[in-house]
Amino acid sequence: MSLKKIIAQIRKNRNFLVTAHVSLEGDALGSELAFYHLVKKLGKNAVVVNEDGLPYGYDFLPHADKIVKYKDNLKNINFDCFVAVDCSDLKRTGEVWRLNKCRKPVINIDHHISNDHFGTYNWIVPHASSACELVYRLYKAMKVPLDPESALCLYTGILCDTGSFRYTNTSAFTHKIAADLLRYNIKPLEIYKNVFGNYPLSDVKLIAKILSNIQTDPKGKLVWFEAGKELLKKYKKIYADLSDQVLTFGRQVKGVEVVVLFKENLGPKSEVHVNFRSEGKVDVNEIAKTFVGGGHRAASGCTIPGRLEEIKKKVLRKIEEKL
Repeated sequence: MSLKKIIAQIRKNRNFLVTAHVSLEGDALGSELAFYHLVKKLGKNAVVVNEDGLPYGYDFLPHADKIVKYKDNLKNINFDCFVAVDCSDLKRTGEVWRLNKCRKPVINIDHHISNDHFGTYNWIVPHASSACELVYRLYKAMKVPLDPESALCLYTGILCDTGSFRYTNTSAFTHKIAADLLRYNIKPLEIYKNVFGNYPLSDVKLIAKILSNIQTDPKGKLVWFEAGKELLKKYKKIYADLSDQVLTFGRQVKGVEVVVLFKENLGPKSEVHVNFRSEGKVDVNEIAKTFVGGGHRAASGCTIPGRLEEIKKKVLRKIEEKL
């Protein structure tokens, strides 16, 4: 679907509910807050509702204090249009999708190759570096002027989803966007420190524990880590915001093609969250899809019900087939 139809819906509607995927990170937060800011600059109303609370370290983002955490008593929230950014499927919003009981039109803006086009209006660009890149294009197409607040949100999301501009999704256009955003007096070093250099000591100790048990296949092409429930409970940590840090260390091992992190659910459900990273030869999106997950060719994830040891065997067997 064309960008023009997305723009038409934004101009047509007055009240927007904006959300992103569970386990929030920089691109999800940056894109939803930048979209919120765009709508407000158009003189319209918007509310950002997420399944999860604001992750540690992201309170520097403009309007982050206006994010509402999903609760049952939000069921009567008023909106004309439901907007999901950076979500490959509607259920990735957690319980937030349930707020759309009246089936108001859904705008789906995303860059995941696994997106199932769940929206009434879909704008899916798999080659884009990030959802923030798409929201930036929205600002330009609608001729809504950028400012320091929107630039800060957009730069943060692009920084995070490109791995500080080093992943293969980083294009010449991505750098052009970054150059444009830097015109608004944002400070890259401060953004980087907030997102990647602001960990409590307990987090660093948890990462060290996970890294100390690194495992690999005989050929050294596959590396995996695990974060069991007891370990996470000990450090009182929800795994999501540390995943990329662990996976980045795995990718730095010479000769590695695929890195995996297995994380047990801290809640009552017996399930394991699995994050995949690929150096390019293996399409981890295809592997994740076999376990009802998805994402990108080089970065994907899924959640599998069952016990950690059993799930590890199934997933590692599937990766070894591809290797």
